[in-house]
Order: sequence, then C-alpha cells, then structure tokens
Amino acid sequence: MKNLVVDIGNTSAKVGIFRKEELLEEKVFVDEKALEVFLQSVQADAILLSSVRMQPELLLGKITQIPIRYLLTHTLPLPIVNAYATPETLGMDRLAAVCGARSLFRDQHCLVIDSGTCITYDFIDASSVYQGGAISPGLSMRLRAMHAFTAKLPLVEVQDVPLIANSTVTCLQSGALNGMRAEIEGTIERYQQHYAELRVILCGGDTHFFENSLKGAIFAVQNLVLRGLNSILLHNVSQ
Repeated sequence: MKNLVVDIGNTSAKVGIFRKEELLEEKVFVDEKALEVFLQSVQADAILLSSVRMQPELLLGKITQIPIRYLLTHTLPLPIVNAYATPETLGMDRLAAVCGARSLFRDQHCLVIDSGTCITYDFIDASSVYQGGAISPGLSMRLRAMHAFTAKLPLVEVQDVPLIANSTVTCLQSGALNGMRAEIEGTIERYQQHYAELRVILCGGDTHFFENSLKGAIFAVQNLVLRGLNSILLHNVSQ
C-alpha cells in the first residue's frame, strides 16, 4: 500500500510518500500552486492532509485520483488516546508529532520537543496516552520580541555564539540561544524526575542548534510529523 501524507505549515508544506511504515520520498513546497499540481499528479492508495492554513477541504477535493482521502481534525480516530482537555484547540502538528514518537518508540514514555516558531513540549506515556505539555517562544520569536518591545535593541538573526558575548548583537543571540538551551535542559530534567525511562525526541527547524549540545540521549527526527501522519493514516485505513 502506497500512502501520501501532507503537512501544510505556516511557511511551507511537507509531503511524505510511504509504503506502509517506510518513508520512500520527502518533498518540500513553498508555492501553493506547485503543491496542488504535484498532489493532483501523484499516484497513491490513500492520502491524509493536515493544514494550519489554506482551505484543506477544497484542496483535498481536487485530489480525485487517490481513492481513500482523510483530513486531519480533532475528530479523526487516532492510534493513541488523546487526554488533552481541549482537543479542538490542539495543533495538528503537535498531535502528529506524538503519534510519530509512538510509532518509533512503542511502550515507552516520550517527550517530543519541537523547536520552530514556538517551542512545544508534548508528552505521551508508555500506555499511549497523550497528556499534553507546554508552549513557549522559539528562537526567532525571542529575538523579535526583544527588538519590538525596546527602543534601541536591534533585530538580529539567529546564530550560535559563545556563552559570554562581547557585543550587543552577540549578547542578544547568546541570550536567546543559551536561554532556550537552558530551558530545554531544565524541562527534560523535570520530566525525568517523574519518568526515569524517558525518550526525548527533537524535531523542528531549529533542532540543529540543540541536538549536539544537550545532555543525555536525545533523538533528532526531522520527519517526525510526517511519520506521525502516516501512522494516523494507517490506523484509519485499518479500521
């Protein structure tokens, strides 16, 4: 069985082509029309589409050559138990990420840390119950906030710099990056106090700033959301 999963984010769309649980191909699109043309041309048995923008129902309706089609919403059946108090407000990327973690590390406690526009922490226990987590500002957001809410601090790019910086630009970069690194390490330590056997999985666009500098065993999985979407698709097809 050949599956197609689509994750449409704020700035780009990622497409994964799977044969069962094996990722065969991954594509990234920044142009909506190019994405639509590709999706209308590719041959697959089933598709699952997740979107935080556009009108996903309209796009899914145009992909007529794929017989089995799903749109990821909070009502779609999942391969996990969702214990989130307000599932209708939960970002579908967060949900897909924990499903991806479950597909890779079955019967284990998992903490998924997605470092993008925001940094999200999502915990799924060994019984496959998604408990929730936390959301805080990401790297670029921290730098933009310091510029926007002060009179003289400049807007600077994200860049790895020494802990002790010696200019205003590098001090801003050090504060954002090392502050976020300390936040991540502290959050992991607090989770480990409650769950000694804990898998920590990193994903998201800023993962490369942290994957080699954090303490302990950390797994960086850039295509975690696509793997999670595929596991949700497989679960629904099997039903």
